[in-house]
Amino acid sequence: MEVATCIAFFLLGLAMLVKGGDIFVDGSLWIARKFGISELVIGATVVSIGTTLPELTVSATAAVTGHAGIAYGNAIGSVICNTALIAGLSLLIRPVAVSRRSIANNVIFFFAAAVLYTLSAVIFGGIPRMVGALLLTFFVFYCVWTLEHGGESRVQRVEGSMAKEVVLMILGAAAVYLGSRLVVENAEQFAIWMKVPEEVVALTMVALGTSLPELATAVIALKKKHGALSLGNILGANLFNLVLVSGLASLMVPTPVDLPSVMSDLVVMFFVMLVLTLPILVRGRGSRIQGLVLLAAYGLYAFALYH
Repeated sequence: MEVATCIAFFLLGLAMLVKGGDIFVDGSLWIARKFGISELVIGATVVSIGTTLPELTVSATAAVTGHAGIAYGNAIGSVICNTALIAGLSLLIRPVAVSRRSIANNVIFFFAAAVLYTLSAVIFGGIPRMVGALLLTFFVFYCVWTLEHGGESRVQRVEGSMAKEVVLMILGAAAVYLGSRLVVENAEQFAIWMKVPEEVVALTMVALGTSLPELATAVIALKKKHGALSLGNILGANLFNLVLVSGLASLMVPTPVDLPSVMSDLVVMFFVMLVLTLPILVRGRGSRIQGLVLLAAYGLYAFALYH
């Protein structure tokens, strides 16, 4: 396949991922509001699941087609990209003030899952099916806990029909799946041409591509002066990348990892999440300094991967 053709299909795949994810999220929001689910619960579960759909389908597709490096790299790379690049850019443009209590539970859930993920990599040299099943159980527990403690809002009047929204959600999911196939297949070609491991391509190019829904959410939220919504979505998406994306991919096909490589990636993931969350938990707001540190960390990380 020619380089130009490969790039064209890769970009088409990304476009399908973004548009399909956008349609899925819109449909999910419509149904949630129709049944009176609170905005907090929508953001922490439905929207985060929707914006994580590209990562989920890319990693699952990569796992079953024999590209474990992309399956692993996409999940961890998306967490790093969401935190260091997207949250960093958001904080640099407009620092956000949030309730410390509102994000504390998300932070606790994330670091608990991250510790489990790290221990599995060290002890088993990868993510076996047993740990994959445990991560998915963690995901279900988080969703149930959030639904039970998130409260409810009144049912809203929304235009459209249930059948129409369900059909649109199915079409959106189909677009995400097809887009993920194009991304995975052409990412493999990029790895061959650039003579770098497919994990490196997944940790950067694929992760950035599948994080576009989070980026779009952040841009829209900043434009409408709802930075807290963007932060909540990023925290929820990061958790889902670990417990849902990695859990499902590992349950389908156990994911072996190169321990020295994965440890450096995990160290970066822990570092950028601590830089993002600790100041907010202490002060109740973010700062532009955080944004600068996060963006610098992402730049150094991407540079190190390719050199």
